[in-house]
Amino acid sequence: MEAITHGEGPCLVLAGPGSGKTFTITRRILYLLEQGVGPETILVITFTKEAALSMQERFWRMQGAGPAGSVNFGTFHSVFYHILRESKALSSGNLLKLSDKKKLIFPILRALEGEQGGRGCLDEEAGAVLSAISYYKNTCRLEEAGARMPPRWQVHFEAVFGAYDRAVKQTGRIDFDDMLVVCHDLFRNRPDILRMWQEKFLYILVDEFQDINKIQYEILKMLAAPQNNLFVVGDDDQSIYQFRGANPKFILNFEKEYPDAKRYILDVNYRSSKAITDGAARVIMHNQNRYEKSVTTPNPQGMPVHVQEVRDASEEAGYVLGRIQALQQREIPFRTIAVLFRTNSDAGVLVEQLLA
Repeated sequence: MEAITHGEGPCLVLAGPGSGKTFTITRRILYLLEQGVGPETILVITFTKEAALSMQERFWRMQGAGPAGSVNFGTFHSVFYHILRESKALSSGNLLKLSDKKKLIFPILRALEGEQGGRGCLDEEAGAVLSAISYYKNTCRLEEAGARMPPRWQVHFEAVFGAYDRAVKQTGRIDFDDMLVVCHDLFRNRPDILRMWQEKFLYILVDEFQDINKIQYEILKMLAAPQNNLFVVGDDDQSIYQFRGANPKFILNFEKEYPDAKRYILDVNYRSSKAITDGAARVIMHNQNRYEKSVTTPNPQGMPVHVQEVRDASEEAGYVLGRIQALQQREIPFRTIAVLFRTNSDAGVLVEQLLA
């Protein structure tokens, strides 16, 4: 309730897993409306389209009277896209699709390769090269971006990036990541346009703040000024998207950036068993840079967390398959069973065994 009824100025809500994060944000919106804040002046930013839609629907249900006029929900990219379109700095035809970007990168890679062949190999590598370019645009970390290229292209990252950037500019269009750069430059070069959007969005709420990257944060700070009614919700212990440019230092340094910020900690997990919260705590306590907090739960102890040691991917897949078959014998339907992987490529061995 303290977080929900926070007054003016910056606010950091540290929300552990299952602690009512979405409930707090949606109730915060309702509270602002009850205080007479115009719905059109409230901006809620999430990191995925699905999360934005889910939060919007949950807010409507909580409000109990259908869609609330003009509360603005969106992802960083959709919000910035809207700002650029309304500011006449971009149109829908200006955005490059992935297929367009591959058409631009292929000739650059072929020229470096010194031959016209190898299309199949290049097709696989082009995605990784474009991903490295995306990482660089979001973080400005040159060496780390280069290291994300396929090995044979790593020493050529600057040349590839420069050639690709020139090729994009020649089309007169922009790629997805340029949208952030263009919006940042627009605000920096056109204070009149920035002021217009500052006066429109008087209250900004951000979900999953631990996943923010440098350029998103820079734009956010410009947009929130001078009132700085910035209500950010996240958990530094859940920052897993550094490969996409996210940097947990922004949530860790939020109170240095905004010395007058209030901090609230949601440290009760209503979702998980005690065995799970205790298991998570034993892992996360080893992190060097984090806010000190301990998550508790009112839930029962529950089944213990089981960690299975295996020799290799094949044995791991066989173990998981055996567990699935054991569940099947207990007449537990397949549709209620999920297998989670760190990356898509890790699924390959198990997929083969399941098909067999």
